[in-house]
Amino acid sequence: MDIVLFTENLVKSITREPDLVKVEKFTENENDIILEIMVHESDMGVVIGKNGKMATSIRTIVQAYAHLNNIEKVKININSF
Repeated sequence: MDIVLFTENLVKSITREPDLVKVEKFTENENDIILEIMVHESDMGVVIGKNGKMATSIRTIVQAYAHLNNIEKVKININSF
């Protein structure tokens, strides 16, 4: 499972509109990856969480997955549409 599919499944598991979750991968340089997580506007509060705790947890889990798969650096952006 690649990091995009892993992140998408993780975020889908906590949202009310899982069919509207989209994750895109951008490469900054050879070892750095930017993941753009797009969720429906109504799910933003769930994904961010109180005081950003859920977003921090998502970042921690994805970075742990990246570390296990020898990916140097992962940046995560969370947006809504």
